[in-house]
Amino acid sequence: MGIFERFLSVWVGLGMLLGVGLGLSMPNIFQLIAAFEYAHVNLVVAVLIWVMIYPMMIQIDWGSVKEIGKKPQGLILTLVVNWLIKPFTMALLGILFFEYVFAPWVDPQSAKAYIAGMILLGVAPCTAMVFVWSHLVKGDANYTLVQVSVNDLIMVIAFAPIAALLLGVTNITVPWQTLLISTVLYVVLPLIAGMTTRYLLRQGSGDRLGRLVSRLKPWSVAGLIGTVVLLFGFQARTIVDQPGVIGLIAIPLIIQTYGIFFITWWAAKKLKLAHNIAGPACLIGTSNFFELAVAVAISLFGLNSGAALATVVGVLVEVPVMLSLVALVNKWRPITS
Repeated sequence: MGIFERFLSVWVGLGMLLGVGLGLSMPNIFQLIAAFEYAHVNLVVAVLIWVMIYPMMIQIDWGSVKEIGKKPQGLILTLVVNWLIKPFTMALLGILFFEYVFAPWVDPQSAKAYIAGMILLGVAPCTAMVFVWSHLVKGDANYTLVQVSVNDLIMVIAFAPIAALLLGVTNITVPWQTLLISTVLYVVLPLIAGMTTRYLLRQGSGDRLGRLVSRLKPWSVAGLIGTVVLLFGFQARTIVDQPGVIGLIAIPLIIQTYGIFFITWWAAKKLKLAHNIAGPACLIGTSNFFELAVAVAISLFGLNSGAALATVVGVLVEVPVMLSLVALVNKWRPITS
């Protein structure tokens, strides 16, 4: 591992501090960058995420993708966790903490709003960052692609009904532009670029493909740090002005993330999944599609609502928590031992 990967948690921590500092000292610049979005998808962040996942897309072998149907356990595990467990545990934790544990400090109206935001996070499985987490635990790139793709297809059908059920409302409108643009930017375009690069490099002699992947690794980490700086810069004022509320929302979100991870890890061990399939399966179940959750929260409850704030806290919590889970997956390798 290079110095960037070896001390990734340190760089991310510094990126969080730098983002908050720059967001407070240069708010106009971050407002300008934040405005550069379409359908709630920030295009600058999209470019950075693209830089992160492109090296993994180069490694996808379509010949191996065809073989995944022979070992579907990892895919089934991901789907069960994402759609039959995660949304409901998120709702239960939200109710437990904001209607009971935190009731003395949070008024009932705000509590309902925070619960709604948490639910929207729980019903939106991650599309883009999954590729980063899979790459960091040396996951099977081919299998991860299939897991993400199938999740996206199910999300088109299941997101609105499950969200409506848990929120107790009937007017859930899926922001199709956000879903479509995110899928194209984070999956389709990097995949096409990766396939084209892979094809061209394999036409020549030598291990040109392996050398390119090695050279791109630092850029992938740099993209992650840049994303962290921007996300924390966008929310710098909120972090400073409402640290107590952010802390309260973060507690059940963190418990949910670790809880889902350990449930999936236990199931993966029972299924005797190989590490390069089990590791990404555990991480896919714990991360969220924050652009979709934020977009729906804003459309349903408003830009300055507690629900929108809860989805934003989900964004801030995800990267450091997911890095800790990446470290656990790598530490506990192999999963079947």
